[in-house]
Amino acid sequence: MTSPLIVEPLFHLGPVPITQPVLVTWAIMVILAGGSYLLTRRLKLEPGRMQTVLEMIVGFVDDQVRDTMQSDPAPFRALIGTIFVYVLIANWSSLVPGLEPPTAHLETDAALALIVFVATIFYGIRARGLKGYLATFAEPTWVMIPLNIVEQITRTFSLVVRLFGNIMSGVFVVGIVLSLAGLLVPIPLMALDLLTGAVQAYIFAVLATVFIGAAVSEGRPPEKSAS
Repeated sequence: MTSPLIVEPLFHLGPVPITQPVLVTWAIMVILAGGSYLLTRRLKLEPGRMQTVLEMIVGFVDDQVRDTMQSDPAPFRALIGTIFVYVLIANWSSLVPGLEPPTAHLETDAALALIVFVATIFYGIRARGLKGYLATFAEPTWVMIPLNIVEQITRTFSLVVRLFGNIMSGVFVVGIVLSLAGLLVPIPLMALDLLTGAVQAYIFAVLATVFIGAAVSEGRPPEKSAS
């Protein structure tokens, strides 16, 4: 198994190298976009099996956002829900023979953490205004400005390290046992990998919710748009 820090390109689109994590991410995006379209184009008052699963996921995300932020989950549902479902599917893609999950590579995890970082600033400014958001870095006193800025950066970095470390370790363990013990023995470890992937997706989404919630907690959350 090659180093997770070195990813060989499969091919190039002009000067841009395309790696396996990029291809898997594109495939997940297509699955999520296509699945969302198919599941939502014919919603019914009496839901079928797939609509029930979709409503359970939406309800789960709403409950987490509501409990964490103590506000209407509608403005944050799409972002938090997409992060959760993407990370979950990406983590579970390790079960496909020959694939490494995109979340086992630093580039993917850094991109996800960057999305959370930008979203935190966006929602913070939207809730408090630019001046009000910048003023939060001087709380409780202006002496804390450098520490608050460092905290903003380090907690984003912690998202990368936590997700990368847990998923990459699972891939290594299953790969090593598979190479030593054959095909059937690693099955319990693969089941554990499923659980770990689900837990890590949940933790990542919850931490994203906590960070965004902290940015808007003393400001007014964006109102739900009228349909």
